[in-house]
Amino acid sequence: MSRVLLIEDDQAVRDGLRLALTRQGHEVRAVGSGEDGLAGLAGVDVVVLDLMLPGVDGFEVCRRIRAGGTLPIIMLTARSDDMDVVAGLEAGADDYVVKPVQPRVLEARIRAVLRRGGEPARPGGAERHGELTVDRAGLVVSKGGVPVGLAPTELRLLLELSRAPGRVFSRQQLLESVWEHGYLGDSRLVDACVQRLRAKVEDDPAAPRFVQTVRGFGYRFGPL
Repeated sequence: MSRVLLIEDDQAVRDGLRLALTRQGHEVRAVGSGEDGLAGLAGVDVVVLDLMLPGVDGFEVCRRIRAGGTLPIIMLTARSDDMDVVAGLEAGADDYVVKPVQPRVLEARIRAVLRRGGEPARPGGAERHGELTVDRAGLVVSKGGVPVGLAPTELRLLLELSRAPGRVFSRQQLLESVWEHGYLGDSRLVDACVQRLRAKVEDDPAAPRFVQTVRGFGYRFGPL
């Protein structure tokens, strides 16, 4: 049973999602404000976060959670084409669901993001790529001998790209393998996660050596 923290100020939506997720076997803690959400993080496995909250809004909640650890975050947003989606992803969210929320969609996203956090150890020892070391067996990434704290989605993205250095992965391929999204997934998920990953593993994120863009195609892992 996973432990879900639901932060949603609309009581009707909050009660409906709490009931639906509980029926799916999750243990749900539901609160109506960002302040209560930040105070209730202990012991939860995933956060479902509304962006439009009174007081401390969802963007700030997301930033504070991400600054303090790797807890998976799924945000709720009113419009899929809104700049809020991009801002939320850049703040550290792993995925998003558009309102009105379909509980089955949200439940599937929760299971997918939790699988990323429970990524099984992979065969092989530590791989050295310059000063960057990727330990697939231990699921540890270090730079210059210092561990790099990656959120589950960031780690899985790096593992996927680095398994075939030099190979170009399209955004759609990465959506399917990392986010488990089907056809026509949202490429903004990939681009925002790449941006966050670069901020952690690159000396100069504006001139990346490890996570490189191939214009018109996607991304590849270097150095070549």
